[in-house]
Amino acid sequence: MRKLSITLGAAALALGLASPASAVPRPADFGQATLTGFAVLPAETFVPGSEPSGSAIGAGPFNGIAAPFSGQPVQGFSGVVRRGDGTYDVLSDNGYGNKANSADFLLRVHRISPDLRNGKVKVLGGFNLSDPDRRVPFALIRADRVLTGADFDVESIVRSADGTYWIGDEFGPFLLHFSSSGRLLRAPIPLPGVRAPENPDLNGGQPNIRSSKGFEGMARSVDGRHLYPLLEGTVDGDTPGDLRMYDFDLRTGRYGSTWRTYRLESPSNAIGDAISVDDHRFLVIERDNEQGDAAAFKRVYLADAADRDHDGRMDKTLVADLLNLANPRGLGGFGRTFRFPFQTIEDVALLDDHTLALLNDNNFPFSSGRTAGKADNDEFITVRLARPLHADRRALQ
Repeated sequence: MRKLSITLGAAALALGLASPASAVPRPADFGQATLTGFAVLPAETFVPGSEPSGSAIGAGPFNGIAAPFSGQPVQGFSGVVRRGDGTYDVLSDNGYGNKANSADFLLRVHRISPDLRNGKVKVLGGFNLSDPDRRVPFALIRADRVLTGADFDVESIVRSADGTYWIGDEFGPFLLHFSSSGRLLRAPIPLPGVRAPENPDLNGGQPNIRSSKGFEGMARSVDGRHLYPLLEGTVDGDTPGDLRMYDFDLRTGRYGSTWRTYRLESPSNAIGDAISVDDHRFLVIERDNEQGDAAAFKRVYLADAADRDHDGRMDKTLVADLLNLANPRGLGGFGRTFRFPFQTIEDVALLDDHTLALLNDNNFPFSSGRTAGKADNDEFITVRLARPLHADRRALQ
């Protein structure tokens, strides 16, 4: 693939057809956003009647919790789909952080219902991800072909109009297409020219993206015809801090020949999620890797592919600082300023033109961003922006 967007931007500058980035002011930030809803799913929530899990993470205790666990934890939300009826589909992360310790973690989509009146999140059910039709060409951990965190590291999810799900993985990175009940419909779709260290087809070759830096976010176009998967890390040879957002055409089943570029505020940051606002703007979670009092950067940006300064990168506008949310009603028992201080914040949904829903990935049982020494809960919050996004109405459906 050719990085055409940056090539054209550089050429325009050379010909005097575009102004340098310094000559084009950055769009004004939205101002302080406000916490409007808060609900919690306790850290120690498990799928009823499920298999034991966590046998390879050590005995612990981890933040006061011993392992292994008698069931599958409902944890690690790495993607969210708004269903439009007050419920959400949330995607489990790959398990406990890597291939080596996650073979007994079953990949799953949960259905949850946050109740902002009583501050609780109810788990309504869900389904495991599986490959009974043997679409995956490489060996899986389980003979029954139920997928585990040692098979894929699933980090992003969208739902198509036909009810099927597209999921982004970091081990390939791959795109995975599942039925509405979690059955894999076709072979994993690799990303041409990019391979992670865990890629099963590496065959002794050199990866060109770091471990756990594959498809972290994925937006669906407002017309439903394209997917826009966004890498979490920089591909070797690109400028550090530049992340590629690809264009996958659902009609042809192919990637486009170019990509957009999202620029991190610091090369040490990472993205958590991405969703469409209209045909050229996206909401992107960007974060540092800290938690608790050390957390200093947890933000939501509006990224515009129109690229007014012609530097080849999407323009960015800060819409919400998640460490500085107004909390006039004292929701959650917190003070007038609310902080969302989690290491990994990986879920954003657009509720209306002013309001976002966000969830954390609690990395159960390892993260303790809310209270030192205590495993993080999964928190669901709603945030009202200081001004409207002027989103395409299809992004709100």
